[in-house]
Amino acid sequence: MVSGEFSNQPADRGYHFLTEKAYLPPDFDEQTFNATWQVWPEPLRSRAAEATPSERRRMAFERYGLTFRPDDDSGKPLQYVVDQQGQWTMNCFACHGGQVLGDTYPGLPNNRFALETLTEDIRKTKLQLGKPLSRMDVGSLFMPLGKTNGTTNAVMFGVALMAYRDADLNVHPNRLPPKMVHHDMDAPPWWHFQRKEYIYIDGFAPKDARPLMQFMLVEQNGPEKFRQWESDYQDVFEYISSIKPPKYPFEIDAALAQKGLKIFEANCAECHGTYGENADYPGKMVSLDSVQTDPVRLSALSEQHRAGYQASWFGRFGEKEVITNPTGYVAPPLDGIWASAPYLHNGSVPTLWHLLHPSERPAVWKRTEAEYDQIRIGLPIESWDRLPAEVTDAAVKRTYFDTGRFGMQASGHDYPNQLDEQEKRAVLEYLKTL
Repeated sequence: MVSGEFSNQPADRGYHFLTEKAYLPPDFDEQTFNATWQVWPEPLRSRAAEATPSERRRMAFERYGLTFRPDDDSGKPLQYVVDQQGQWTMNCFACHGGQVLGDTYPGLPNNRFALETLTEDIRKTKLQLGKPLSRMDVGSLFMPLGKTNGTTNAVMFGVALMAYRDADLNVHPNRLPPKMVHHDMDAPPWWHFQRKEYIYIDGFAPKDARPLMQFMLVEQNGPEKFRQWESDYQDVFEYISSIKPPKYPFEIDAALAQKGLKIFEANCAECHGTYGENADYPGKMVSLDSVQTDPVRLSALSEQHRAGYQASWFGRFGEKEVITNPTGYVAPPLDGIWASAPYLHNGSVPTLWHLLHPSERPAVWKRTEAEYDQIRIGLPIESWDRLPAEVTDAAVKRTYFDTGRFGMQASGHDYPNQLDEQEKRAVLEYLKTL
């Protein structure tokens, strides 16, 4: 929808609410964002000093993983609400609005989002400008936001904020901080939402509008705000449910893909479902003993936390059947999988080829300047056995994915080992069609 236009359809209202209505206190203002280049390291700072304002803005968007809004000439980022006073407030597209092959897709995971780097630079810039620090600026000194670009500590954000609420969402600021297991997650594509009955990788929460509002649990938003804004998020629910995946834009070998379809249906469909006219998605939870992917996400949320969610306003005070003790991870739908690299719930696998070749997954990798890997289907990368010793700058480190870090293992999902190389090639070709 072009900036300034507005449709009264529920899904269009939902997009409008996400991009134009702030549900949180602002993070920073336009002046601060436009001055962040002054705290960048060299030689980036010198290049920015010589750039035009529009070039400098593009450099900032590139550094922080922001994108311009599609079909919108306002110059605003998709990932932030920017009001008439120039105040910037993060929205859901920060994690769920990404780019592939130069095109921005609302609902695509933002695999470039550099939240921790952005927050560090904003804090330094505010101090230079003599501006007050926000809750995010201060809180990020004590709580990690995301140690690898494209991932965030989002699960623990929810745990931390909900710890100071009762079931009715009244705020109790004097409670002790909760026990937290910090770990980073890769956001799922929003076009999966329409196929699911339960959400999140452990599938514990029934699909509803209310879970979409958990990010609003800052102290300034009392229980009355959640009730007031619930109708907005019913429209957001409709918007997310309407999103379709982009089609693979390159040539597909139809004969090879047809062979891949048969292999997929014989080996993969039991968990990941079927596609096409008779599409069916089972929403199957696969035990951790079977899938053997990184276990941290499953254990990071306690049974007590999930039970508390069920008893709260988010779980409609027990009316919804919450799975308080899941045994593994739910195999996701694979619609649009060509676009949603990296893979696995923690984003540890850069391409579908690596997903199909478990023993070849890199220990440390970094995406290159190329747009897309058409051979291996996913992110074009360089790889190493360990993080290069010369990489010491914190912001630069976050551009590397290190599978040796806590919660970031690339192991598991070894099921493709039962296929031979020709079968894997056929499955890879078929996955392009989804």
